[in-house]
Amino acid sequence: MSLKHSFPPIFDFEARVLVLGSLPGDRSLAAQRYYAHPQNQFWQLMSPVVGCDLATLDYEDRLAALRASGVALWDVIGSARRTGSSDAAILDAEGSDIVALIGRLPELRAVAFNGGTALKQGLKLLGPNYAGPTIVALPSSSPLHTIGVAAKQPAWNQLAAFLLDRT
Repeated sequence: MSLKHSFPPIFDFEARVLVLGSLPGDRSLAAQRYYAHPQNQFWQLMSPVVGCDLATLDYEDRLAALRASGVALWDVIGSARRTGSSDAAILDAEGSDIVALIGRLPELRAVAFNGGTALKQGLKLLGPNYAGPTIVALPSSSPLHTIGVAAKQPAWNQLAAFLLDRT
Protein backbone atom coordinates (compact mmCIF):
# COMPACT_ATOMS: atom_id res chain seq x y z
CA MET A 1 0.00 0.00 0.00
CA SER A 2 1.69 3.17 -1.21
CA LEU A 3 1.76 6.58 0.39
CA LYS A 4 -0.38 9.04 -1.58
CA HIS A 5 -0.09 12.81 -1.41
CA SER A 6 -2.55 15.60 -2.09
CA PHE A 7 -1.86 18.47 -4.49
CA PRO A 8 -0.95 22.01 -3.50
CA PRO A 9 -3.90 24.30 -2.82
CA ILE A 10 -5.43 26.27 -5.69
CA PHE A 11 -6.34 29.77 -4.48
CA ASP A 12 -6.14 33.52 -4.82
CA PHE A 13 -5.96 35.68 -1.71
CA GLU A 14 -9.42 37.08 -2.56
CA ALA A 15 -11.04 33.63 -2.26
CA ARG A 16 -14.44 33.71 -0.58
CA VAL A 17 -15.14 29.93 -0.56
CA LEU A 18 -12.65 27.13 0.16
CA VAL A 19 -13.79 23.71 -1.04
CA LEU A 20 -11.95 20.88 0.69
CA GLY A 21 -11.99 17.29 -0.51
CA SER A 22 -10.48 14.32 1.33
CA LEU A 23 -7.59 12.94 -0.78
CA PRO A 24 -7.38 12.70 -4.57
CA GLY A 25 -8.34 9.36 -6.05
CA ASP A 26 -6.04 7.28 -8.23
CA ARG A 27 -7.30 8.82 -11.50
CA SER A 28 -6.67 12.32 -10.18
CA LEU A 29 -3.25 11.37 -8.85
CA ALA A 30 -2.27 9.81 -12.18
CA ALA A 31 -3.45 12.89 -14.09
CA GLN A 32 -2.10 15.30 -11.44
CA ARG A 33 -5.42 17.17 -11.55
CA TYR A 34 -8.17 17.76 -9.03
CA TYR A 35 -11.35 15.76 -9.76
CA ALA A 36 -9.98 14.02 -12.86
CA HIS A 37 -12.20 10.92 -12.70
CA PRO A 38 -14.74 11.33 -15.53
CA GLN A 39 -17.60 10.21 -13.28
CA ASN A 40 -16.75 12.62 -10.46
CA GLN A 41 -19.45 15.27 -10.42
CA PHE A 42 -17.40 18.14 -8.96
CA TRP A 43 -17.12 20.21 -12.13
CA GLN A 44 -20.79 19.67 -12.93
CA LEU A 45 -21.87 20.63 -9.40
CA MET A 46 -19.68 23.74 -9.31
CA SER A 47 -20.76 25.03 -12.74
CA PRO A 48 -24.03 26.67 -11.60
CA VAL A 49 -22.30 27.99 -8.49
CA VAL A 50 -19.79 30.00 -10.53
CA GLY A 51 -22.04 30.58 -13.56
CA CYS A 52 -19.77 28.85 -16.06
CA ASP A 53 -19.87 25.41 -17.68
CA LEU A 54 -16.62 24.20 -16.15
CA ALA A 55 -16.88 20.72 -17.67
CA THR A 56 -16.40 22.11 -21.18
CA LEU A 57 -13.17 23.91 -20.29
CA ASP A 58 -9.68 22.48 -20.24
CA TYR A 59 -8.23 21.92 -16.77
CA GLU A 60 -6.21 25.12 -16.45
CA ASP A 61 -9.20 27.18 -17.59
CA ARG A 62 -11.39 25.39 -15.03
CA LEU A 63 -8.99 26.38 -12.27
CA ALA A 64 -8.80 29.95 -13.58
CA ALA A 65 -12.61 30.18 -13.63
CA LEU A 66 -12.80 28.96 -10.03
CA ARG A 67 -10.16 31.45 -8.88
CA ALA A 68 -11.85 34.31 -10.78
CA SER A 69 -15.13 33.41 -9.07
CA GLY A 70 -13.56 33.42 -5.59
CA VAL A 71 -13.30 29.64 -5.10
CA ALA A 72 -10.22 27.91 -3.68
CA LEU A 73 -9.55 24.13 -3.67
CA TRP A 74 -7.54 21.81 -1.48
CA ASP A 75 -7.75 18.55 0.46
CA VAL A 76 -7.90 17.99 4.20
CA ILE A 77 -5.56 15.00 3.98
CA GLY A 78 -2.05 15.88 2.91
CA SER A 79 -0.90 12.28 2.74
CA ALA A 80 -2.17 8.82 3.58
CA ARG A 81 -1.83 5.17 2.70
CA ARG A 82 -4.68 3.83 0.62
CA THR A 83 -5.35 0.99 -1.77
CA GLY A 84 -7.62 2.26 -4.53
CA SER A 85 -9.62 5.48 -4.30
CA SER A 86 -12.21 4.87 -1.59
CA ASP A 87 -12.10 7.15 1.44
CA ALA A 88 -13.02 4.10 3.53
CA ALA A 89 -9.58 2.63 2.71
CA ILE A 90 -7.57 5.63 4.00
CA LEU A 91 -4.97 4.74 6.64
CA ASP A 92 -2.34 6.77 8.47
CA ALA A 93 -3.80 10.09 7.36
CA GLU A 94 -1.71 13.22 7.88
CA GLY A 95 -3.73 16.42 7.72
CA SER A 96 -3.08 19.41 5.50
CA ASP A 97 -2.52 22.72 7.26
CA ILE A 98 -5.95 24.06 6.42
CA VAL A 99 -5.88 26.40 9.44
CA ALA A 100 -2.86 28.20 7.98
CA LEU A 101 -4.50 28.49 4.55
CA ILE A 102 -7.73 29.83 6.06
CA GLY A 103 -5.64 32.40 7.92
CA ARG A 104 -4.13 33.60 4.63
CA LEU A 105 -7.52 34.24 3.01
CA PRO A 106 -8.92 37.47 4.49
CA GLU A 107 -12.05 37.49 2.28
CA LEU A 108 -12.99 33.87 3.08
CA ARG A 109 -16.67 33.47 3.99
CA ALA A 110 -17.17 29.69 3.85
CA VAL A 111 -15.20 26.47 4.26
CA ALA A 112 -17.02 23.73 2.38
CA PHE A 113 -16.29 20.05 2.87
CA ASN A 114 -16.86 17.78 -0.14
CA GLY A 115 -18.20 14.62 1.52
CA GLY A 116 -18.31 13.03 4.93
CA THR A 117 -14.65 12.06 5.20
CA ALA A 118 -13.52 15.57 4.33
CA LEU A 119 -15.94 16.98 6.92
CA LYS A 120 -14.88 14.58 9.67
CA GLN A 121 -11.14 15.03 9.07
CA GLY A 122 -11.50 18.77 8.49
CA LEU A 123 -13.38 19.39 11.73
CA LYS A 124 -10.61 17.56 13.61
CA LEU A 125 -8.02 19.83 11.98
CA LEU A 126 -10.02 22.98 12.77
CA GLY A 127 -10.39 21.96 16.39
CA PRO A 128 -13.23 22.36 18.89
CA ASN A 129 -12.78 26.12 19.29
CA TYR A 130 -12.99 26.98 15.58
CA ALA A 131 -14.54 30.43 15.12
CA GLY A 132 -13.76 31.15 11.47
CA PRO A 133 -15.82 31.30 8.30
CA THR A 134 -19.08 29.35 7.98
CA ILE A 135 -18.70 25.59 7.64
CA VAL A 136 -20.72 23.99 4.85
CA ALA A 137 -21.15 20.20 4.63
CA LEU A 138 -21.64 19.05 1.03
CA PRO A 139 -22.72 15.68 -0.34
CA SER A 140 -19.69 14.08 -1.95
CA SER A 141 -19.08 14.67 -5.65
CA SER A 142 -17.53 11.20 -5.83
CA PRO A 143 -19.11 8.59 -8.09
CA LEU A 144 -19.09 6.32 -5.01
CA HIS A 145 -21.73 8.61 -3.44
CA THR A 146 -24.54 7.29 -5.59
CA ILE A 147 -27.31 9.83 -5.16
CA GLY A 148 -27.73 11.76 -8.39
CA VAL A 149 -26.51 15.22 -9.26
CA ALA A 150 -30.04 16.62 -9.00
CA ALA A 151 -30.20 15.53 -5.35
CA LYS A 152 -26.75 16.95 -4.58
CA GLN A 153 -27.09 20.25 -6.46
CA PRO A 154 -29.19 22.23 -3.91
CA ALA A 155 -26.55 21.77 -1.22
CA TRP A 156 -23.78 22.82 -3.62
CA ASN A 157 -25.81 25.81 -4.86
CA GLN A 158 -25.69 27.37 -1.39
CA LEU A 159 -22.02 28.20 -2.03
CA ALA A 160 -23.07 30.84 -4.57
CA ALA A 161 -24.44 33.08 -1.79
CA PHE A 162 -21.00 33.27 -0.20
CA LEU A 163 -19.48 34.32 -3.51
CA LEU A 164 -22.07 37.07 -4.05
CA ASP A 165 -22.11 38.37 -0.48
CA ARG A 166 -19.98 41.52 -0.34
CA THR A 167 -20.68 42.50 3.26
